[in-house]
Amino acid sequence: MASYTAEDVKRLREATAAGMLDCKKALDEADGDYQKAVDIIRVKGLKGVTKREGRTTSNGVVLAKAEGNVGVMLEINCETDFVAKGERFVELAEELLNHLFASKLGDLDAFLASTLPTGATVQARVDEGNATLGEKIELRRIAVLDGSPVALYLHRTSPDLPPQVGVLVQMSVAAPEAGKDVAQHIAAFSPQYVNRDSVPAEAIANERRIAEETARNEGKPEASISKIVEGRVTGFVKEVSLLEQAFAKDAKKTVQQILDEAKTTVSAFHRFRVGQ
Repeated sequence: MASYTAEDVKRLREATAAGMLDCKKALDEADGDYQKAVDIIRVKGLKGVTKREGRTTSNGVVLAKAEGNVGVMLEINCETDFVAKGERFVELAEELLNHLFASKLGDLDAFLASTLPTGATVQARVDEGNATLGEKIELRRIAVLDGSPVALYLHRTSPDLPPQVGVLVQMSVAAPEAGKDVAQHIAAFSPQYVNRDSVPAEAIANERRIAEETARNEGKPEASISKIVEGRVTGFVKEVSLLEQAFAKDAKKTVQQILDEAKTTVSAFHRFRVGQ
């Protein structure tokens, strides 16, 4: 019979996040050898990764880091909120975030193929998370802003969960208070573009088509349809453009006015929300 203690089982559970029974079986199979037991659990876990590929990852965490002229953010997903708020899952996210900050690789495929200081690729590290945490783990998206000051904001939608919403805002001139306020505004109001010039022409054309069809279905007079359509298109542009939105903390001002007062501008932003 293998020789090991309850402390060995506890240590193995903490190291691998495997269940108590699985830890005992691994120690039995390894004849009490702790490192061999770790390898057994990892192998068995990795074999289960392909079985988890079809599962839905609707929980997770959004983490971000900004220093000086560089800001990075990532969303990493799991299956349950139980794993999402676990220490080992958050540690994995932080490890990948630090590597993202160091590498500044904005392309997800390139980042997954990049090598961590440990010598493993990011994809291999994610696969290891699949194995040790017993759930499908997926690095869903990343963002990198570089070249000018970056503000960030992270929001917890539940006090017992890690951040579920994250925002990065790139500005022409550092304005910490305004940057944080605008990032919080983006988190709450979900703009899609920086300004009206950023809105794709096809999006505006589609909105104009829908507005015209709606006006005709509503029986509006032919002479007034053009004016109605342009009004609705203008409303759409204001709704999706950050700089034209009414500011969250003072609806009498636009976001553009807040930035003008802070003597800065926004050139880019990213907003992540877990599962969206």
